[in-house]
Amino acid sequence: MAQQAGDPTLSVLSDESQRIDGRDARSMNLTAAQAMGEAVRTTLGPMGMDKMLVDSTGDTVVTNDGVTILDEMEVEHPAADMVVEVAQSQEQAVGDGTTSAVILTSALLQAAEELLDNDVHPTTVAAGFEQAGEHVEDVLDDVAMDLDVDDTDVLEAIASTAMTGKGAESEKDHLTSLVVEAIRTAVREDGTVDRDAITIKPFAGGNLADSRLVEGVTIDKNPANDAMPSDFEDANVLIYEGAIETPELETSTETTVSNFDDVTEYVEREREALQEDVDRVLDTGVDVLLTEGGIDDPAQELLAEAGVMALRRVDDEDRRRLAEATDASRVSDLETATAADLGEAGTVGQERIRMPLWRGDARPERITSFTDVDSVAGTIVLRGGTDHVVDEVERALEDSLDVLAAAIEDGEILPGAGAVEIELALALEDAADGIGGREQLAVEAFADALDISPRTLAENAGHSPIDALVDLRARHHDGDSTAGVDAETGALIDAVEHGVVEPRRVKATAIDAAIEAARMILRIDDVVSAGDLSTSGDDDGGAPGM
Repeated sequence: MAQQAGDPTLSVLSDESQRIDGRDARSMNLTAAQAMGEAVRTTLGPMGMDKMLVDSTGDTVVTNDGVTILDEMEVEHPAADMVVEVAQSQEQAVGDGTTSAVILTSALLQAAEELLDNDVHPTTVAAGFEQAGEHVEDVLDDVAMDLDVDDTDVLEAIASTAMTGKGAESEKDHLTSLVVEAIRTAVREDGTVDRDAITIKPFAGGNLADSRLVEGVTIDKNPANDAMPSDFEDANVLIYEGAIETPELETSTETTVSNFDDVTEYVEREREALQEDVDRVLDTGVDVLLTEGGIDDPAQELLAEAGVMALRRVDDEDRRRLAEATDASRVSDLETATAADLGEAGTVGQERIRMPLWRGDARPERITSFTDVDSVAGTIVLRGGTDHVVDEVERALEDSLDVLAAAIEDGEILPGAGAVEIELALALEDAADGIGGREQLAVEAFADALDISPRTLAENAGHSPIDALVDLRARHHDGDSTAGVDAETGALIDAVEHGVVEPRRVKATAIDAAIEAARMILRIDDVVSAGDLSTSGDDDGGAPGM
């Protein structure tokens, strides 16, 4: 947008800066933000489509996970990036519902744009959306159901709902049972869930049906030396935050020797230094050693001779989890290491996992499992045909674990399949009658925007969204608060009876995030950029490049 004569910013902005204000700025922001909703809308529900994302290096991600799609996109427009943050905050807070949060944000902004075109002021729209949000909690109170954490069928239904449409359909029953079993191992006495105690170890090759739960910590590392033992009972575990290697000089140097004895003496001194480190390790009474860094070959041989299993270059997260599970200290100096630093594992064992030939390495990979440990810990060993399959199913399992943790902690669930959105829409339409001023229009627009979820579920499955909405609203008008859309058949179902349920926190967080993002974008009337604000049009507020 060209700056006008008399514009005071002419005297303070550089020649490279660009300013867009008023209606043009608002239109540009609304268009960019709505584009984010359109980018993920077709992925919603069990019949949603996948997206293939290829980065500049040629790496490919195939997924229908909303936050993954938006994270992989190179979003440049600031308003669009605000919508990406909605998905990211939803992922961090609950772990699921990212797509729903983004498309609701997009729908709210589309409804707001229609009001703006009818000369309703942006702050009025924002205020109306805020008033609508105040009624949401009351409606959710009426619709929410108490969760019996001992009811396995309901827990599996929650996990299955979060997993639906994310590449796990062929073995969904098996995977949901693994998720429920895993999350139960992480429930503390006070009812909270130690989500960090559960991790997933993915391995391409094999079938999803081969996936299993290890009630302990699993590390995908081979012993440093093949001569080392592979199994222990009542093992003492030492975790060393360092390496057992010959120290390297900080500067490059050259050493000239005159005879072979000098070489032998130098090598012997190195071996003695390694022997000292190994002796310090052995003096603790260790059975299994994990190190952050490497272990030189002579040290490996000495440890193998002493009957110690050593796993080297173990990543920080695995060391942390094992330390917590076995009550081991993370030792930073071997000179101070004692038996008091050791952790305990009832059983340490190894399993061979043959990797697929297309990886270029047919050598079996061994994983080491530490079970019968002191603290809560669980590892889902995930198998799948290809890397793409394993990656997508891993995302599905992470979502399921997160929502199960939220459901158990909060103790409340809601019907899915669009049932809650229709209940909210009808309640807000009634509430709007008691709101004075133009804010009433915004509350009504908010109610209309909530239809986006059931409408999209039906549309993505190839059914008539209009028919689905009409029938669904009629059922809810008659008091059937759990009626939802069966995305596979297009028919109406009782969402609870069909096991389509989700934690209250998922829905409440998504709606709150959508309202905050919509209000923030609506209140922007001036955009000043240090560089070019790329648009597809000229100065008419066209869609920005993303």
